[in-house]
Amino acid sequence: MNLDEKTRPYVMLALGLCMLPLLLQLEIPVALTVTGTALLTTIASWRNPLPGVLKILLLVIVVTAVFMVYRGFGRDTGCALLAAMLAIKPSETQTVRDGRSLVGFGTFAPFSTYLLNQSPTALILGAIAVVVAILVLMRLADLENQVDSADWSPREPLRATGKLLLTGLPLAMAAFWLFPRLPTPLWGLPEKSVSKVGLGDTMKPGEWSELLLDDTPAMRVRFQGTPPSSQDLYWRGTVFWDFDGVEWKPDSAAAIDTGGRSLIKTTASRWHYTADVEPTDRKILPLLEYSTAVPEGVRMNVDGALRTETNMSNLTRWQVEAAPAALDPTPLSRVIRQRALRLPNDLNGRTRALGRQWRSEFGSNDEGIVQRALDTFHRDFTYSLTVPQPGLHWIDDFMFQNKVGFCEHYSTAFVVLMRAAGIPARVVTGYAGGFYNKTGDYWLIRNSDAHAWSEVWLNGRGWTRVDPTAAVAAANIYDTLEERAPGRIGQFDGFQRLWEVSDSLRRGWNDFILGFDAKRQAGMFKRFGINKMDSSTLIALFVIAVVIAMAWMVLLLRRGERVADPLLRAWHGLSKRYAKHGLAREAYEPVHAWLDRITRARPENAAAMQALAERFSAMRYAAVSREKTAQLIRDIKRFRP
Repeated sequence: MNLDEKTRPYVMLALGLCMLPLLLQLEIPVALTVTGTALLTTIASWRNPLPGVLKILLLVIVVTAVFMVYRGFGRDTGCALLAAMLAIKPSETQTVRDGRSLVGFGTFAPFSTYLLNQSPTALILGAIAVVVAILVLMRLADLENQVDSADWSPREPLRATGKLLLTGLPLAMAAFWLFPRLPTPLWGLPEKSVSKVGLGDTMKPGEWSELLLDDTPAMRVRFQGTPPSSQDLYWRGTVFWDFDGVEWKPDSAAAIDTGGRSLIKTTASRWHYTADVEPTDRKILPLLEYSTAVPEGVRMNVDGALRTETNMSNLTRWQVEAAPAALDPTPLSRVIRQRALRLPNDLNGRTRALGRQWRSEFGSNDEGIVQRALDTFHRDFTYSLTVPQPGLHWIDDFMFQNKVGFCEHYSTAFVVLMRAAGIPARVVTGYAGGFYNKTGDYWLIRNSDAHAWSEVWLNGRGWTRVDPTAAVAAANIYDTLEERAPGRIGQFDGFQRLWEVSDSLRRGWNDFILGFDAKRQAGMFKRFGINKMDSSTLIALFVIAVVIAMAWMVLLLRRGERVADPLLRAWHGLSKRYAKHGLAREAYEPVHAWLDRITRARPENAAAMQALAERFSAMRYAAVSREKTAQLIRDIKRFRP
């Protein structure tokens, strides 16, 4: 049986909705090529299938486009190929069976979207696509049973779809709450997160210019109690010690398992907070400096940098306490002091000479030298992400000619000046500042908050944070510029509150869905007094829950089994409407006996029911035209007792 003109648009609509969430995740050239191919194929094959040669040509075009953008095989390539195949599939869709295959094949698209993006937007679009696909499959079933499309209404299929989804809900809940959590998802980290620029294990001048324009979230933080001031919102990442004139490198020594003890001397705990860190392909854990204890599964460097044992490939949650560093009167060891003063001898001679000059001017007053550097930056320098390409002596160029740059330039130049003046110094990278979401009562730290600052060793105080970039553009660093607020378009802030609500919903999604890991699963059982749940017990519990849920599904499906004959289905619907008056037709009751009961109880319906009953009996036992059957079905559905 061929698709009729009224059903075919629904089939194509279902396919388009299924492909939409996947197309939004593909690279723009591939998404445009696939979309254009799908539209062209659908229009060209609306009445007749396309010639085989043309289909092969379209296949070559979309596959070539995919491999030109995604070089090699991988998760992104596989998803793009799926979209490409779906785009060509309408070219051979002519019959009801073809339509059913097309819609069924199309439902793979919203599910494959989750391999690339696990946001609530992908869920909502996918759910809409699946519901529409089920509706269209029901429409195809009705068409196969010769139900006139003119009489088709989505109301009954919608109700049936709702019942199907509710029937499967217990099984879905059992899988979500009880399926044993793995340390990392089966499909690993979405490749889009891997390919993004982020905090790294090295730092070169200018390499963050792209990162500082990226407003996507890096983590969300909620404080229990009073939060720190803006000047204390420094999220410590990697500490860099070694500089070859171009690139900074961290301490090569591995992070230490301190058994939860912090290696940094701190004051009493002052800030308690929960940090939800977005997935990355790194082990860097950027928490507020300084943690008074090291979280489980985390190691600490002697310089206070935190490292996880494995890459943070999924959303992670950390409960942390932090406090300012305590004064440290311990003298710096000779080895560390020499390392923190080391500079390449043959580069940036003018800058090193300036540092030595300041030393001769201030004598042993290290703090005076620090302040002189900050005053110089504040007075003569400008903050900008647009900087000239660095040359061999780029720090000299920055200090004496360009005088424009961002955090990488200021922190590096400051540390070189300090080391040249004989003050031990190092560069620290991480995040600074954050946007306070009033709707959700949490702080959002974005990738654009990535920052580099400096630390100097001062006698009697120990390592002390100095931010030379803040001396030039404090508002940029502490995220207090109004135009940087999310949801703003220039001076227009009409979307800011809407953005806050949207991001709060995203945080709730992360908290409830994506953040439900093995640790939180174990915490769920503790609420029921079960302190430890081993894997075998959890699997057994999961299997029991699945068996119960499936038994419940079978019971409901058997009770609500759909009648294939549309005329009989309409007749049963009429009986259900009479059930409200206590006049439902009994299973053993002939039509005339049921009609007698209705006539006695509701004589006002007698004539109409008499006519319907006679037509129903005639059509059940005699050959009648398809048009008359369809008309009787419509009349039965319209009748309201």
